[in-house]
Amino acid sequence: MVFAVTCVLMGTAACGSSGTTSSAGSAPVTGGTLRYATAVEPECLDPEVAARDVDALVDRNIFDSLVSYLPDGTFHPWLAERWTVSPDKLTYTFTLRPGVTFQDGTPLNAAAVKATLDHAVDPKAKSYYAASLIGAYARSTVVDDRTVKVRLSRPNAPFLQALSTAYLGIQSPRSIKEDSAGLCQRPVGSGPFSFVSWTKNTRITLKRNPAYRWGPATAGHTGPARLDGIVFTFVPEDSVRVGALSSGQVDAISDVPANSVKQLRRTSQMLTAQAPGAVYTVLLNSRSGPLADEKVRVALQRSLDLDKLVRSVYFGEYQRAWSVLSPSTADYDPATVGSWKYDPALSNRLLDQAGWTRRDSAGYRTKDGKRLILRWPYASALMRDQREILGEGIQAEAKLVGIDIQFSSEDPGTLNTALSTGTGLDLFAMSFVRAEPDILRYFFASNQGVAKGGANLFNLADPKLDSWFIAATSTSNSAIRRNDFAEIQQYLNTHALALPTYVPTYLLGASKKLHAVTFEAQAYPLFYDAWLSR
Repeated sequence: MVFAVTCVLMGTAACGSSGTTSSAGSAPVTGGTLRYATAVEPECLDPEVAARDVDALVDRNIFDSLVSYLPDGTFHPWLAERWTVSPDKLTYTFTLRPGVTFQDGTPLNAAAVKATLDHAVDPKAKSYYAASLIGAYARSTVVDDRTVKVRLSRPNAPFLQALSTAYLGIQSPRSIKEDSAGLCQRPVGSGPFSFVSWTKNTRITLKRNPAYRWGPATAGHTGPARLDGIVFTFVPEDSVRVGALSSGQVDAISDVPANSVKQLRRTSQMLTAQAPGAVYTVLLNSRSGPLADEKVRVALQRSLDLDKLVRSVYFGEYQRAWSVLSPSTADYDPATVGSWKYDPALSNRLLDQAGWTRRDSAGYRTKDGKRLILRWPYASALMRDQREILGEGIQAEAKLVGIDIQFSSEDPGTLNTALSTGTGLDLFAMSFVRAEPDILRYFFASNQGVAKGGANLFNLADPKLDSWFIAATSTSNSAIRRNDFAEIQQYLNTHALALPTYVPTYLLGASKKLHAVTFEAQAYPLFYDAWLSR
């Protein structure tokens, strides 16, 4: 599990606004294969096991969800044509759409929904994310072929949004039963494209599902997809991806480097969509080591001129972050803007007060003969968005007040050990997409440690945070939720438990021949409506 968690947390997530490729007034045509180059390769295509953004990017084409969720916060029918919620908020009853079949010919029924949700929480599946999304799931009961009752152990306000994600896409029950060991490599859903092949380190190939007639009502058309297929190729080098788009070798690329956006806008389309969820955040080990002292955490926080760093690294394409929660996420608190400022003089005073009064020959602070060292490991293969450059900038800023950040690339085995034990590191950075403020619970609730499938790497256990999370999760009152999440965001900043840096934005470069690509609320580009002009 830990290796997958590492991959997830080092990856960036995407989107949140409704950009689209232009259609230039042309009528859509059918045919052609979309060639799409991504920066990283999926880890697993079993949606209930997978957790990375690129996994969801591919899986969204293969799997449908029970409900559709739009960026405006509204829910719409998809595989479930309607649903009801009991007064106690513990039972959801879904009536399924008739006539839906999976790509292996198996019909969609209530048993398929039950099999998928049971699979998500089955310890044998080793879910890296989906299980945490439906942590309140108790059981499903098949009422009849088209009706399933889902019972929760406690009220869970984000439950419907969780069901709308690709991570809880409904799988063929036959594949779950007969090919459980192969679900990561041979996914079977009911989506507009079906899986063909996966050549490791090279490509994933999908083809149009000709039987498809059950897209969400929010889609731009009905019936099968317009594209014949999609080929996802894996090209980690930024310059190579940009060159492939410019030369016409591919039709679209993910993760356009910020310094190439201006160049590509001259010849290609640029779709930008701000990511909802958790921004790229440096998490601080407040449980042990130097950062257990709040004075040291605040000193680090105030030593960073993030306005300058983000502007210089991202050329204005990415917004500086003030909260762990992205501005495009519901219940983002705008009051966090400007709530902590660059103040190296304050940093120096706080470090003095914390006892780090001396400096060694290299200018770093010392106490009792020991240097003030903060260990920040990362995996080079999983870094993107020029995050190494940003990390080096943070390292340089902290040095000016005497903090030695050891920002270094580690091999996956060493990094996995550090993450699984919570030792050997003081800082770790990540972002995570989710169009729900509940993502904060995944990072900071005491029951969301790595061993339990969460992202609370340093096992933070703060009663105040936990009380706010419980209240926000249990109520459907939007005002209460908004207040609780505002308190959480402000508390994280006030006590320097995390350092939000920049807001990830999906920068998608596309050929002018590609039309009608949109983004879902979860931030991934959608290709069901997409088409290629001749």
